[in-house]
Amino acid sequence: MSAAIVAVTVFAFGGNNFLYDWWQLHNYSPPSSIATLVSDTTMTPYAKKMFYLNHPELDGSEEFNKQCPAGGEKTIVLGCYHSKQAGIFLYHVNDKELYGVEQVTAAHEMLHAAYDRLGKGDKDEVDAMLQKYYDNDLHDPKVQAEIADYKISEPNDVVNEMHSIFATEITDLPGPLDAYYQRYFTDRSKVTGFANNYRSAFTKREAVIKNYDTQLKSLKSTINSDESELQTDLSQIHDRQAQLDAERASGDNVAYNSGVPGYNDLVSRYNSLVDDLRSQIARYNVIVAKRNAIALQENQLARELNSNAQPISQ
Repeated sequence: MSAAIVAVTVFAFGGNNFLYDWWQLHNYSPPSSIATLVSDTTMTPYAKKMFYLNHPELDGSEEFNKQCPAGGEKTIVLGCYHSKQAGIFLYHVNDKELYGVEQVTAAHEMLHAAYDRLGKGDKDEVDAMLQKYYDNDLHDPKVQAEIADYKISEPNDVVNEMHSIFATEITDLPGPLDAYYQRYFTDRSKVTGFANNYRSAFTKREAVIKNYDTQLKSLKSTINSDESELQTDLSQIHDRQAQLDAERASGDNVAYNSGVPGYNDLVSRYNSLVDDLRSQIARYNVIVAKRNAIALQENQLARELNSNAQPISQ
């Protein structure tokens, strides 16, 4: 009897985790929101198993921060995985412009669970493919920045993070690496499509803000130049007016009359430049308002992805 028990124990925990997995899943029924994430990301049966083993939760900020006190990932996803299949927690994002963040987060965290289950041989092979891609073929600056952050914050888990990030954020991967990820997704482009779609909510606004900033810089230069020119013209007008006053006071009507048209031209030019300056300033202020409105939208989207953000008072 005891020998049989020992045999079962070895079988259960010796490498295939059969009994542990059975115990975790035998009474588990995923909420519809969790099942939808599996469908949306085209997880394979094995990937779904890795995901469900962790009884994933889609939480609001209060509960999420309890489970992920450090705020979760440092990438464009917001979730956390407790190692050794001890739980996956996803931050619930309401903003429709950020649709897809939950799907990408689910795929990202599932891949951490899957990476935990790789045998040494598989892990060595996968790590080599990930490192090779990072060293030679990674050109996405945002992904490069994400990896750089992990090198500082979690230097011992960088390749693990690459394993999740590359699969969910980079559509075109080398053949062997792409083939490897087919064990987790039947159509990985659906996942990277979600990532690209909601990342564009930020990149489109960043591009608009950059364009506005370029316009503002040019207008500011024009305004400064016009203001300097107006100061010069005003000084000339004062000098010419003083000269005309002196000529009239001395009774030199010929000189006075001949100087009046030139003086009037200076005044007319000055007034025209004043009108142009007012128009430039008005245009500048309109662009500032538009630029700040887009920046506010971007800030609000960023707050939606921050589980620790406090509500903005109205």
